[in-house]
Amino acid sequence: MKRILLMLLIVFSGACSQQKQNQEALEKQIAEKRETINKLSVEVSELEQQLLADTSSNKSKTYNIPVVVKTIKPEFFKHFIIVNGKVEARENAFISSETSGQIETIHVNEGQRVSKGQLLVTLNTDVIRNNIKEVKTNLQLAEELYKKQKDLWDQQIGSELQYLQAKNNMESARARLNTLQAQLDMSLINAPFSGVVDDIMKKEGELAIPGVQLLELVNLKKLVIYAQVSEKYLNDVKKGDMVQVEFPALPAVNREVPVIRTSQVINEQNRTFDVELNINNQNEMLKPNLIATVRISDFQTDSALVVPSIIIKEDTKGKFLFVAKKQAGNYIAEKKYVITGMNNDDQTMLKSGVSKGDMVITEGYNLVSDGGTVIIKN
Repeated sequence: MKRILLMLLIVFSGACSQQKQNQEALEKQIAEKRETINKLSVEVSELEQQLLADTSSNKSKTYNIPVVVKTIKPEFFKHFIIVNGKVEARENAFISSETSGQIETIHVNEGQRVSKGQLLVTLNTDVIRNNIKEVKTNLQLAEELYKKQKDLWDQQIGSELQYLQAKNNMESARARLNTLQAQLDMSLINAPFSGVVDDIMKKEGELAIPGVQLLELVNLKKLVIYAQVSEKYLNDVKKGDMVQVEFPALPAVNREVPVIRTSQVINEQNRTFDVELNINNQNEMLKPNLIATVRISDFQTDSALVVPSIIIKEDTKGKFLFVAKKQAGNYIAEKKYVITGMNNDDQTMLKSGVSKGDMVITEGYNLVSDGGTVIIKN
């Protein structure tokens, strides 16, 4: 028993000794860290003092900031309503047959140019042609019988009923022949206008059905642009007005075309009205469904005070810009609050805040401050 107690005492003493060593090591590490923190605090304080001294020194210096100015004077300004439009073909048709029948021959290929009236597709006409041949034979006999019956009737020989029956048989045969001839004509599908075969939906041997598309024909020379304009511009857009048209997909192409129609009804879904433009496309560069940007002028003047839109800034008091003002032989930047009007692209018309002759800073405006000295560059 005494031996067990002695062993437990030895173990406990060893554990206490190890714990004390660990505690001393942690306290030493904490002391070292605190010493490091104190050194860093001193260094940071010295750097802050140095920065403050440099800043004060810089503030005491005067910088001449180079700027470019624009002398304000009345000039031409034009404002545009910009809307998106869609190019469509004036003549664009999905052609189908007027009668049912098997497609015997397709006489054109996709991409082929055709003229108005040119034969495009032929349906199988064997049955119709056989019927026509039969009816022609019957008509020939009916005409002979009618002629003889008429001669007899002119001589007052025979009955009127026989004469009328012969006449009716002849006329019925003629009508039947005309009907078959019309059916034969419907089996020959011709181009309703000149254009390009853009797509062929059927193949030879397939069945053509009235109302089911056979091919698409489009005339690329006659195009129209439809655009929707907000109702608030209803009095600004009229038939005959010239508008500018651009195409995002074709940056090099732009046209000036007249308005040929404005719709008389406002779309109640989006509160717009339709504007229609004709456009010449002799080189066929433009394609149906192309997106167009339509620029419609609603205001213009020869006496506007205009500045680049980018130089106008804004703070809690409103919009402002900087002008270069001569003072004691030097130029200083002066902050001026302005009231803006319409803007077009990157130009803005000013209603007030600047006057004719003011030199507005157009380059270097981000570097100047109110009252700072500037140098005007050529």
